[in-house]
Amino acid sequence: MEFQNLLITNKGRVQQITINRESKLNALNKDTLAELHSAFTEAFQNPEVGGIIITGAGPKAFVAGLISVSLQR
Repeated sequence: MEFQNLLITNKGRVQQITINRESKLNALNKDTLAELHSAFTEAFQNPEVGGIIITGAGPKAFVAGLISVSLQR
């Protein structure tokens, strides 16, 4: 699956999921949460993935928080 807000890389049996919203300090919104759910579902169903690392893009923030206004739509 292709994602708008996530970057997925695999090295051996380890999958890295990078939240890629650096301009928003990787703040979570409805779309990003849905993409994370899909990414985890795919990883858990893939027998070649033995572990997952979650990280955020850029040097300033892992995840700045949740944009709750986006959940109301």
